[in-house]
Amino acid sequence: MPFVFENYLLDIERRELLRESEAVAVGPQVFDLLVYLIENRERVVSTENLLQAVWGQRIVSESTLASYISAARSAIDDNGREQRLIRTVARKGFRFIGQVKATSTLRDDSLSPSFTKTGRLSDNHDRARLSLPSKPSLAVLPFVNLSGDREQEYFADGVVEDITTALSRIRWLFVIARNSSFTYKGKVVDVKQIGRKLGVRYVLEGSVRRVSKRVRITGQLIDASTGVHLWANRFESTWAHLFEIQDEITESVVGALVPQLEQAEIERAKRKSTDSLDAYDYYLQGRASVNRGTKEDIDNGLPMFRKAIELDPEFASAYAMAAWCIVWRKINRWIVDRPREIAEGTYLTRKAIELGKNDAVALTRAGSALAHFEGDLDGSIALLDRALALDPNLAACWFLSGFLRVERGEPEEAIDYFQRAMRLSPLDPEMFRMQAGMALAHLFAKHFDTASVWAEKAYRDWPNFLLAIVIVAASHALAGHMAQARQALHHLRRLDPELCIASLEEWIPIRRSEDSDILAQGLRKAGLPERTPV
Repeated sequence: MPFVFENYLLDIERRELLRESEAVAVGPQVFDLLVYLIENRERVVSTENLLQAVWGQRIVSESTLASYISAARSAIDDNGREQRLIRTVARKGFRFIGQVKATSTLRDDSLSPSFTKTGRLSDNHDRARLSLPSKPSLAVLPFVNLSGDREQEYFADGVVEDITTALSRIRWLFVIARNSSFTYKGKVVDVKQIGRKLGVRYVLEGSVRRVSKRVRITGQLIDASTGVHLWANRFESTWAHLFEIQDEITESVVGALVPQLEQAEIERAKRKSTDSLDAYDYYLQGRASVNRGTKEDIDNGLPMFRKAIELDPEFASAYAMAAWCIVWRKINRWIVDRPREIAEGTYLTRKAIELGKNDAVALTRAGSALAHFEGDLDGSIALLDRALALDPNLAACWFLSGFLRVERGEPEEAIDYFQRAMRLSPLDPEMFRMQAGMALAHLFAKHFDTASVWAEKAYRDWPNFLLAIVIVAASHALAGHMAQARQALHHLRRLDPELCIASLEEWIPIRRSEDSDILAQGLRKAGLPERTPV
């Protein structure tokens, strides 16, 4: 018979503890302990009775029992200070004091208000949380920088990014993208709330302290559904052994999640793309700039990648990120010397592809760049497909693949790719790019009202994103909303006075003429001139 209390359901027959229809991981003794306390909730249960009921003839120390009581409380969001549900009665034992309803079926009306009669969450809860994936899921939170030097933030962020990337290469593990996890940077966090918000079972958090030539990294793995710490460790070494420290953290986390993990998978998760520490340091600084995405940040980040390449000419990801900087300049029409920058971008792209055959990040950024610099959409998609085979949790690869498929004339398929990217990184600061891609896909699928909704979301997140404003103007015009279309065009003309219908052809690579015609027709109807006045 299932028991319901607060927003929990304890199903004895199935041996499941559910919180708002989601399973809570508990060990067998903790489950039996909860069952015994709830079944005997009308009285105080003595320590002797509890030990006999759960452990039988086994000898268990009082400290062990205390740890199981603590685990039971954690599983139902209680603690020793509040004792909201499990109360300790001094020198007597324990008693479950929560209000409990017994029900013969999960469809019973006595379920908590958080559940519907079908056993599903109410609409309000559906919007507030994401369902857990079918495989182990993890979010790596920003590590706290304890160096006392704000200039070292990029280093702490880079450590987390590499750990996230290494874990993402493991196909059975669902890893939330770095950008969504980093929305919690600098905040006091509740791991249970994070687990619900991001839709993950586990959270990895830690700290980094770098002083002179030494670095100390701490990490702890937490079950987000219960708040229980599963693993914690500290690693300290010289700066020269940074990679080994990151490898050790990655291996330990993976081992804590699935002890039976094959050694080959661990070795695969430990691979790094460069052996030059100085090059790696510049690469991290470049990534810190590029992730912010403004013109000034791109201008600052590109030289960092060039310096990383100078120090390590075999560093595939540095070539790819340098090429991506130029792609981003092209998309936003920040390019000044077009022939020179396109030539440099093409060279960087080709080097990244040559050197990064097994580097998902390099293949993702370089693959996307290939379409912009050489117009090779098929080749670009093949490269990103390979990147997804190497790292199926790379959100950037999913949404950039979506853009390529839109541009190749497959908008309906592209929508699935954008949705997958949003699920992998639901709080991504780059969400505006995913929304703009979704808008472009709906525009070419002739869903003009839906396209305008997505484009306006992207516009609200970043009002200076040229592509989003273009789609807002075109989609509203094609949907017959001329006031909104002209308003968007006015903003577009202030942002880029030289954009015209004739310049669209060299702006983004679009294969099908009918798709180019849709974009041009919408912008023409909104009032964009055919050519820029001389």
